[in-house]
Amino acid sequence: MGLGSRSLVKDVLRTTMVKRASDLPVFDELFDVFFTGLGDAIREVGEEGASSVADSSEGYQQLLERLEELLRQDERELSEIARALLEHDDGTLERKIREALERAKGSSGGEGRSREGRLGHALGFEIGLADVSRELGQLADDLDSMGLDPELAARLRELIRQRLADLADLLKRAAKLEASREERRPGDPTRLGELGEKSFYYLNEDEIRRMKEAVTRLAQRLKNIVSIKRTRAKRGTFDLQRTLRHNTQFGGVPFDVQFDRRKRHRPQIVILCDVSDSVRNVSRFMLQFVYSLQDLYSKVRSYIFVAEIGEVTRLFEENDINAAVDQALRGDIINVFAHSDFGKAFKAFHQDWLSSINRRTTVIILGDARNNYNLPHEWVLRDIQVRAKQVLWLNPESRNTWGFGDSEMDRYSPFCSVVEECRNLNQLYRVIDKLLV
Repeated sequence: MGLGSRSLVKDVLRTTMVKRASDLPVFDELFDVFFTGLGDAIREVGEEGASSVADSSEGYQQLLERLEELLRQDERELSEIARALLEHDDGTLERKIREALERAKGSSGGEGRSREGRLGHALGFEIGLADVSRELGQLADDLDSMGLDPELAARLRELIRQRLADLADLLKRAAKLEASREERRPGDPTRLGELGEKSFYYLNEDEIRRMKEAVTRLAQRLKNIVSIKRTRAKRGTFDLQRTLRHNTQFGGVPFDVQFDRRKRHRPQIVILCDVSDSVRNVSRFMLQFVYSLQDLYSKVRSYIFVAEIGEVTRLFEENDINAAVDQALRGDIINVFAHSDFGKAFKAFHQDWLSSINRRTTVIILGDARNNYNLPHEWVLRDIQVRAKQVLWLNPESRNTWGFGDSEMDRYSPFCSVVEECRNLNQLYRVIDKLLV
């Protein structure tokens, strides 16, 4: 359809991209945010200003040409931004505003309307609005001494003042556009600010509620990433040997590219989650995250442990998320009030469920490795590592405490592919990509 008509481009995208009527308002808002740029604002402001100065576009153009001729005769020194404004040089005007905007973004803070106001003020300073106002004001005052017809001088003076007003309007619009974009830009993936860095251990009730929403968004983000990777993988990887052989009929020119179309199996996940009292807050979020993985992989088997270990796979499959997590932590499956014994739990897993692990299985262990000085039985992890695709351990304690006291992380970590500190939501965001290997 081409890009010649803004309304046509919007209609085509709207028709082909939006699948549900409920999403139409969101599309309309985002289209305006991302496709109504500074160039559009400059044209709109210019058209509005022209209509207020002259009765027709021809009359406005004549005024611009007369002003340009006058500036050449006067040989007046004007700044680049002032000259671009008077000559209606939209390209230069956009470039100068964009350059000033980049400088202004680093010197302004705040959020929402506060951010917009601070950005607008900083942009005016960077563009030199006060100097431009002084230049154009002086030019308007000097028109009477240039021997012009009084009526023409009055019209040119009105044009100069209108262009100065146009510049002020442009700076406001540019600040608003940038602030609007920043509100939708995922700089902090959790969108929780400092809360994303707060340890799971120290959350209050309100923060726990907000964290639940953030974990749900995290799981959805993971689903989106997996979906994209699987879509890209459907056609397989480029096969150089087959491509060369297949295209010998074309003299070696690769007209028909061949791909390796070997069957790709969906990975399996086995999750062992420590639900002891010392990590209860962390366990709740981890179990919520585990629940969200159910439909991403061909098979997800979930286990909780303290000293005993029990499977909660069916619990997660048959109940909604809140009910499943509450039942897992209530004590119906295992005794959640016992003292931690990782070694005992691992040994029981080895005896009853080791056969569930194969070369397609990623094993994820969520726990602090505090073993109360019991036997660690690290050989279980060694056997798991031999059978599994990879073993990931996410520890909610600070890395500086690992291996001290009753921590057995120094014994367990040699048998893990990845060991990560995971004390808050931002850290959890940073490690989820390792689930997709």
